[in-house]
Amino acid sequence: MYRPLSILSIFFLFIFLFSCAPVNNSSDLSRKEINVTSPLEDKPETTNEKTSDLKKEEIQLAEGELYKNFNNIISNKIRVLVSKKDDPKIVNQFLNVIELAVYKREIKDMSFNIHVYDNKLNLNEYIKNNLEPGTVFFGPISSENTKGLNQFCNDGVLFFSFSSERSLANDCIFLINFFPYNEIKTIFEYLPDDSNVAVIYPENTYGYKINETVDALSQNSNSVIVNRASYKENLEDIRSAIKELGKYELRKFELNRQKKLLALKKDEKSKQRLKRLERFTTTNNYDFTHVLIADYGIRLLQVAPLLAYYDIDPNIVRFVGTGAWDDTAFFNEPSLQNAIFPGVEYNKRGSLVSEYKTFYDEDLMRISTLPYDLVGLLAYLINNKYTLKDFYKLVDNKNLKFDGVDGNFYFQNNLIERELGILQINKGQALQIN
Repeated sequence: MYRPLSILSIFFLFIFLFSCAPVNNSSDLSRKEINVTSPLEDKPETTNEKTSDLKKEEIQLAEGELYKNFNNIISNKIRVLVSKKDDPKIVNQFLNVIELAVYKREIKDMSFNIHVYDNKLNLNEYIKNNLEPGTVFFGPISSENTKGLNQFCNDGVLFFSFSSERSLANDCIFLINFFPYNEIKTIFEYLPDDSNVAVIYPENTYGYKINETVDALSQNSNSVIVNRASYKENLEDIRSAIKELGKYELRKFELNRQKKLLALKKDEKSKQRLKRLERFTTTNNYDFTHVLIADYGIRLLQVAPLLAYYDIDPNIVRFVGTGAWDDTAFFNEPSLQNAIFPGVEYNKRGSLVSEYKTFYDEDLMRISTLPYDLVGLLAYLINNKYTLKDFYKLVDNKNLKFDGVDGNFYFQNNLIERELGILQINKGQALQIN
């Protein structure tokens, strides 16, 4: 299998193998240093003409903002933080994507020092030993290992964590992830005024988070949450949850009542209407116009058809998903045709996904695109000899957006934000409709 960085110098400092071996032998998780010597041709693109040159002198520091130890140039030695408890598949793909980003972007004068740690104590010890001003830490991956790292901010370092816990974004900690808040906000901004929304979600961390986010954002929306239901992660009660959500028994009772009344009448019009009603199990008098399904993976492929089975008709009620639906595995499911979700069209990252498959002989997980744009951003900062102060000015510029494989992105309150569209599923594709 061809390896994109075979032309580069790769030094293995020590080897630590996880229980799950990577597809490509030379991608074994290890502490290694990737030294980059190939030339950089182009800078990352921006979406704003006035700021595309990113002249440091044009970006004004927020009034009253104080920086300590931040006149140091951002180091070209990026320290990648990997826990032995991190998902080995995610780790392996993250490292592969870093490697692929370096190769595709032809990045020069950068190195990635990968450090594997046992626990939070070992992590803090490693950071303390590498607190040179200007140092960039690529990670951690988990929220637990990200907590408390702002204690090192006064030393003039940066952390780009992949934590999903938004509250951890502060000081020198910047979070890179797909955040449900951004996704749900996009949904409510798109829904027609006075939409009535039902929510169904699993009783797990993801489901609770979506439910919580819906509560926060619906308060300032013209849409109304009219009903919601939850189900156990193993789906043992999914049928009863769907019946409750759609008031199945009530609508079934109402239809049977109408049938009995029509059966008592002898006129031809009543007979014809009764004949039409015999085709249905329930009435279609829903009290919601949209149903948000806060789930993904194999459960989504089970939940969506059951909604239709229990007479929540996707031709009448619009099925709505989250960014987790951005997976071609869902695009041919009959019950999800014309369903919508927030995201970016596949062609934005299609080239990356295809090349990853070619280079590493495995499918790229949706979450594993995250490091790609971060590598490009860091290369830009390093190439242009940005100081830490310059970087903070950069992210304070609200008019600046970067062109990334997961959509145009920018930072707000140390959180990566993306310009998302509304995608509609149709015949194996998901195309933007707004």
